[in-house]
Amino acid sequence: MKKIILAIDGMTCSACSNGLEKYLNKQEGIKSASVNLVMANASIEYDEKILDVEKINQFIKKAGFESLGEFKEIKPENKNKKEKINFIIFTILAIIFMYISMGHMFNIPTIEFIDINKNPVNFAICLLIFAIAFIIYGFDIIKNGYKNLIHKVPNMDTLVSIGVLSSFLYSLYNLWLVINGNLDAIHNLYFEASGMIIYFVKLGRLIDKKSKDKTKEAIQKLVKITPENATIKIDGKEKKVTIDEVKKGDIVISKPGERISVDGEIIEGRAHLDESFITGESKPVNKKAPEKVIAGSINYDGYIEYKAEKIGKNSTISEIVKLVVEASNTKAPIAKIADTVSSYFVPIVILIAIITFIIYLVLGYSFAESLITFVTILVVACPCSLGLATPLAMVVSEGECAKSGILVKKSEILENAQKIDTIVFDKTGTLTYGNLKIAEIKNYSNLKDNELIQLVGSIEKKSTHPIARAFTDYLEEKNINYLDVKEFGNVSGYGVIGKVNSQRIIIGNSKILQSFNIENIHEKDEKELASKGNTIIYVVKDNKIIALIGVNDIIREDSKKVIEELNENGIDTIMLTGDNNETAKQIAESLKIKTVIANVLPKEKTEVIKKLKSQNKNVLMCGDGINDSPALATANIGVSIKSGTDIAMDSSDVILIQNNLNSILKLINISKKTIKIIKENLFWAFFYNVLMIPIAIGLLKPIGISINPMIASFAMVISSLTVILNTTRLNFKNSRYIKRSEL
Repeated sequence: MKKIILAIDGMTCSACSNGLEKYLNKQEGIKSASVNLVMANASIEYDEKILDVEKINQFIKKAGFESLGEFKEIKPENKNKKEKINFIIFTILAIIFMYISMGHMFNIPTIEFIDINKNPVNFAICLLIFAIAFIIYGFDIIKNGYKNLIHKVPNMDTLVSIGVLSSFLYSLYNLWLVINGNLDAIHNLYFEASGMIIYFVKLGRLIDKKSKDKTKEAIQKLVKITPENATIKIDGKEKKVTIDEVKKGDIVISKPGERISVDGEIIEGRAHLDESFITGESKPVNKKAPEKVIAGSINYDGYIEYKAEKIGKNSTISEIVKLVVEASNTKAPIAKIADTVSSYFVPIVILIAIITFIIYLVLGYSFAESLITFVTILVVACPCSLGLATPLAMVVSEGECAKSGILVKKSEILENAQKIDTIVFDKTGTLTYGNLKIAEIKNYSNLKDNELIQLVGSIEKKSTHPIARAFTDYLEEKNINYLDVKEFGNVSGYGVIGKVNSQRIIIGNSKILQSFNIENIHEKDEKELASKGNTIIYVVKDNKIIALIGVNDIIREDSKKVIEELNENGIDTIMLTGDNNETAKQIAESLKIKTVIANVLPKEKTEVIKKLKSQNKNVLMCGDGINDSPALATANIGVSIKSGTDIAMDSSDVILIQNNLNSILKLINISKKTIKIIKENLFWAFFYNVLMIPIAIGLLKPIGISINPMIASFAMVISSLTVILNTTRLNFKNSRYIKRSEL
C-alpha cells in the first residue's frame, strides 16, 4: 500500500468534501481516503499494483473536482489582488443594483430613464444587464453546482445554482411579458435576487478563505522559519548558496544573529542557540561539538561550523509540517456527526424545496410566490457552517500544538485527550532527565574502580539504553579507552552481555541473575544503594558477582508540579518502571505518585496498560518511545518525550519535543477547549438550519415572519460567520495549566 496527499480544487462546503470522500472510498484499489475541507487536500492510501496517481486524478475529475498534484507543503498564499478588486467592484455594483431595483420602495429619488413607473421596460432591461453581470461573476459557482449534481455529489453550489437560475429564468420570462405590453409582470421580476444571492455567496467565500488561511498560520510560520540562504565552507573559503544547493555532508557556517540553515552536527565552535520554536524552551541552549543543531534555530553569540545531515524533506521542520498536515487529514469521531448530516443534507433540502413548491401551487398561491419560496429554501440552507464546525477548530488546535512542541499524529487524539483519567509514567528519561551518573560502587573484585568501569563501559557502549550513557560519559570524561568486546548481546528488560578478553561479562538488574541462575549474596548492599535513590547495576564475571554499581538520575524540575496538578484534578498517576522497587518508591514518594509498579519488563508494561483499560480507564502512557513502544501503542494515547531530531523514527500518538511534562497538561487543556468549541459550532450550525428552513418554507407567515432570497443569502453568510467567530475564541495563551472545574 502507498499513501499520498493530493491538493484539491473546487471544494466549497462539507457536502463537497464528504461527497468526494465517499466517491473515492468506493473505487477499487483505494484502501482509504480522507478529504480535508479546510486544508483543501485528500489523503489517499491505495494499492500501487492496481492504481497510480494519474488514475486517482481521473477519479477526482469524475467526481467533479480537480487534483492539483501532490500536496508537498503549506506555503503562505499570496494575496489574490484580482479577486479583491473584483469583489470591491461588485460591492459597488450591488449597491447600485439594489438602489435601482428597490429605491422606489423607500421613496428614494430615482433616475427617470430607468424609473419603474415611467419607463418599466428600461427598468427591466437594466436589471437584466446587472443580473447577467453577477451571473458571469458567479459562473464558477453555477458551473460547479451543476457539475456536482451530474456527478451525484450535490453541494452548496448546487443549491445556489438551482436557486439563482430558477429566479433568473422566471424573471426572463416576465421580462418578455413586460416587453410585450403586460406591465403587471414588472412586479414578478427577481433579477436582483439572482445577483444578490451570488454576491453574498462570494462574500461568504471570502470570509471562509480568510478564516481558513488564518487557521494555517502556525504551520506557515514553521515553514518560513528555515532561511533561504546558507554559507558553506569549500577548501577553506566561505561561499554563500541557496538552501537548495546545500548537500548532505557539506560544512555549513553559522555566525552570530544568523539562523541555522539545515539540521546537522557541530564540528567546531560553540554558541548559544534559541530553539524555542521547536522546544518551547525560552532560554538559549549552549551547544558545542558534537551536539546536534536544528534548522531555524537562532545563533545568538558564537561562531560554529556544522556538518549538514538532514536537508529538504528530511529536516526536522519538514517532518513536523508533514506530521501536522497528516494529522489534519485524519478525522476525529466527533467530525462524523457533521459528515453524516452533510452527506444527506443537500438532497433533503432539494426535496423539501420541491415539495414546498408543489404544495404552494396546490394551495392556490401564485407561481411567482411558489417559486420564490422554492428559491429561498435552497439558498437559506447552508451546509458550509456544518462543514467548518469541526475541521476549522481542529486545524487551529493542531497548529497551536505544533507551535508548542506537541506533535499530534491524529485528530482523534485531540478529542480523546480530554477524556483521560489515568496517566502512566515511565521513570527514566520521562519523570527524570535520563542523564544518569555513577553515584557509588560496591567493588568485590581485585580490579580498580576505573578498570571496572572501563570493563562495563566498553560493553554498555554497544547498548542504546539510557543507563549505558552513565558509563560511556564517565570513560570519555576520564579519557579512558574502550576495550574490545566480542559476542555482544542484549537481554531485553534485564541487561546486556559480552566477552572481553575471552571472559563473559553479564551486566544488568537483579532479574538478570535469576535468568543465569546466579546466586545473589549482596541483597543488603543492593537495599542500601536503593535507599539512596540509586538504580542498581550488577556486574557478573565467570558467574560471580564482582560489583554493584549505583547510578542515579535527576528528577525533572517540572515533574513534581505536573504530578501535583494532575492529582488535584482527579487524574490518577502511576509510575511504571523496570527499576527496583526501593528506588522507584523513593522517587514516587518525592513526586507524590500514589501507585508504583516496579521491576517490570517492557512486555509486562503492556499487560499493565491492558489491565487498566479493562477497568474502563482512559489511559495515557508517557515514556521515552524506545523500550516503552509496546505500552505506548497499547494505551488509549501514547506520548513520547523525544528530541527534535528523532521525530521521524517515533511511533507514538503524540511526541513532546519540549523537555518538560507541562506539555501533557497543555495537550489536555487544548483538547478540552477544542471539543467545547466544536460542540458549540455544531450547535449553532444545527440551530441555524432548524430555525431558518421552517421560516423559508413559510411556516411563520401567520405571525408575520418571512424572508426572501436576498435575506436568505445574507443569513447563509451569517451562519458561517458565526462558526468562524466562535472558533476564534480558541485562545491558548494562558493554557499551560488546567482547572479542576474544566475536567
